[in-house]
Amino acid sequence: MLCLSLVPITACTPGTPAPPATTPIPIDPKPGAPGAGDDYYPSDGNGGYDAVDYHVNIAYDPASKHLDGDTTVTAAARQDLSQFDLDLRGLDVTQVTVNDKPAKFTRDGEFELVVTPAEPIKEASTFRTRVVYAGTPGSAPAAGIGEGGWQKSVSGGAFVVGEPHSAAYWYPVNETPMDKATFHLTARVPDGWSVVSNGLDEGTTSAGGWSTSSWNEAKPIASYLTTVAIDKFSFDRSTLPDGTPVISAYAPGAEARRAAGSQLPAVLAFLTSKFGPYPQDAAGGIYLDENIPFSLETQTRPTYAKWADLTVIVHENAHQWFGDSVSLKYWSDICLNECFASYAQWLWAEAKDGSDLDDRYRRAIEMTKNSTDFWASKLTGMGAGHEFEGVYDKGILALHALRRKIGEDAFDKVLSGWPTQYRGGNATWSDFALFVANLTHQDLNAFFDDWFLGTKIPADADLYPGSLRS
Repeated sequence: MLCLSLVPITACTPGTPAPPATTPIPIDPKPGAPGAGDDYYPSDGNGGYDAVDYHVNIAYDPASKHLDGDTTVTAAARQDLSQFDLDLRGLDVTQVTVNDKPAKFTRDGEFELVVTPAEPIKEASTFRTRVVYAGTPGSAPAAGIGEGGWQKSVSGGAFVVGEPHSAAYWYPVNETPMDKATFHLTARVPDGWSVVSNGLDEGTTSAGGWSTSSWNEAKPIASYLTTVAIDKFSFDRSTLPDGTPVISAYAPGAEARRAAGSQLPAVLAFLTSKFGPYPQDAAGGIYLDENIPFSLETQTRPTYAKWADLTVIVHENAHQWFGDSVSLKYWSDICLNECFASYAQWLWAEAKDGSDLDDRYRRAIEMTKNSTDFWASKLTGMGAGHEFEGVYDKGILALHALRRKIGEDAFDKVLSGWPTQYRGGNATWSDFALFVANLTHQDLNAFFDDWFLGTKIPADADLYPGSLRS
């Protein structure tokens, strides 16, 4: 059926002047900043725009290790832009268009892709940048905690993990956690291989010897939490009681981990009882047969090293609230991620194993009270390269001391209220300190300074608050 719309036209009678033409609003285009403003990693991310969505289309051949990529980044301009940057590590760019028009591009430094559109971009407008690229994706030269990128698996496939850097190794991105966006992946691999990523599985088709899989993460996601894994996976599929789809993928050699993976519904039910409703649209895990030094909370579907056990599953899924849904803004505030995920392991032990956390705390204090190295690690403002040094052990003690300092009821409200208030967004340590102070109506400045900013053992009143003194 064809519908016609009749639009009234105002006639101009002879001698009546035509209405004045609208004067275009002048713009003042300037280049976007080459960094997002994190003091620890000043070149990471970019200024001048906010990413809204990534459509990443890749083809990867495990035999040749070659990747072809075609990614479209939808973004909103925060200023009038004459040019802007994307982050891309390695890989050869062959074409860039902005709003379907060819754009000039250059490479600057280790990972800046500098794009000059054919026409300036107006502030507050939405624009699309398509980048076509290819090559052999790489990874960080070292292999410490957090360092990663595109890595080859022992079976010949590939996987992506890394913090703070991983996304720019395989697609052009605004690589900063302060700029979350939706994420869609279409991946082609030779038949016999399979693909798993974030979010909802939108199906797999096969043609011409290649299989094409699509995944959709409709919740805002920080770029380091995006992932793709390519292997000859076996899959377990189910749903949570509320209908949330669960997909877990087991690489060759990791099939025995199904026993631990099957505990995920119980883990999520427990964490939900502590932190509030599960904040993601999908769940599951990617179980690798890789001896990498860390597992990672890749959103909706954490990626696990071969040594990961049930407590690691608890930890990484606690991140779905603390770190994934509520993401840090600056890397100096990583305790908002790791301290809470680590303390979730203590909460699990308390509930499931009957662990007396006060006794466990006191034993830990006795073991560490004379260790200047242990107490020297700051939990916020620790300095670039030191983000992971205290958050997994001192951070647990700090949160247990906070629990006893403010009381059980208030602490329960912190655990559920914090991820509710900032759900889907970003937050800072200052936001958290203010949130707790407003909730408890207590002056906690000295306590927070002792535990989170201090470099020596806290004062006795902060070390043994409440029942910890018994």
